[in-house]
Amino acid sequence: MKPQSLPMVYLVDDEEVVRDALSWLLRSRRLLSEGFGSAELFESMLDALPRQGVDWPSAPSCLLLDVRMPGMSGLALFDRLIERGLLDTLPVIFLTGHGDVPTAVAAVKQGAYDFVEKPFSDNALVDRVEHALAQSAAAIEARDVKGALGQRVGDLTEREREVMLLVVQGLPNKLIADQLNISVRTVEVHRARVFEKMNVKSAVELSNLLRGDNAAHG
Repeated sequence: MKPQSLPMVYLVDDEEVVRDALSWLLRSRRLLSEGFGSAELFESMLDALPRQGVDWPSAPSCLLLDVRMPGMSGLALFDRLIERGLLDTLPVIFLTGHGDVPTAVAAVKQGAYDFVEKPFSDNALVDRVEHALAQSAAAIEARDVKGALGQRVGDLTEREREVMLLVVQGLPNKLIADQLNISVRTVEVHRARVFEKMNVKSAVELSNLLRGDNAAHG
């Protein structure tokens, strides 16, 4: 597994004084941050990311997002993040005024990580940020593991994939040969290649690797 980069906290709030205060607070706990004065600016950053071959975020990340802003609201940006499938790797913590609490609670039910009411406790906020970053790190690792597994399965030939699916069902070579109408020796060759490409040493290890993942069927 490749090492993850340093965690990053994204700040989206239209008030510069709030962004500066949050940035200072996070630095005091040795956390990096990047501020955006509007939801539109943050979305523009997302739009500018390379489309092919790059999983974002690559480092544990979370987003501190103001609910009410001129232009695109925090809730509208949150909906865009849902559409992009980013809520696991980029947990969202809403910053809310008292009147926005019901709205923030509804957003949590939609998948937001949490909400913090202004004025907030500095330590409590950073504690929530650190928990969100830990969730992000776990989600990124799971995403990368799944991607690596999908790549291995993608490297199999069609016949190797057919053999693999029968191997994980527990069929012996003779039955696999009969089912695919090939020789037992051919099954043995394909089986050995599958184990090599999937980097496993046994049918049990292969089955464990694929359990709970649909990469073999993609």
